[in-house]
Amino acid sequence: MHKIIKSSDFTANKAWGALDIANMNGISTRLHWTDQPYKWHINDGEEVFAVLDGVVNMHYKQDGETHIAELNVGDVFFAGVGTEHVAHPVGEARILVIEKSGSE
Repeated sequence: MHKIIKSSDFTANKAWGALDIANMNGISTRLHWTDQPYKWHINDGEEVFAVLDGVVNMHYKQDGETHIAELNVGDVFFAGVGTEHVAHPVGEARILVIEKSGSE
C-alpha cells in the first residue's frame, strides 16, 4: 500500500482540520490546514512540526520567557518533552505534524 498526497491541494472545513496520513507504532503523521492560531499546549511526548505551505509564527516558552520563531516553507520546529508552544499561521498554512497518537 502507498499514498501520494498533494499537500497544496488539502483544505479543511475548520482551522486545524487534519488528514491522517499514517500511524506507525503509536506515532501519528497528520497534515493540518489552518488559518487560525492553535492554543498554548504541551504535547504528551515529542512533536515534529514541518511547514509545507505558508508562514507560521511559532510561539514557545523557554526558561519562563516567550519567544517567537518565524517558520517558512521547509522549516521544522521540534518540541521536546515539556515544551509549551502555540502556532500562529500568517494567513493559510499547511503543516505536517508527527507526534505520539492522541496528543493535542
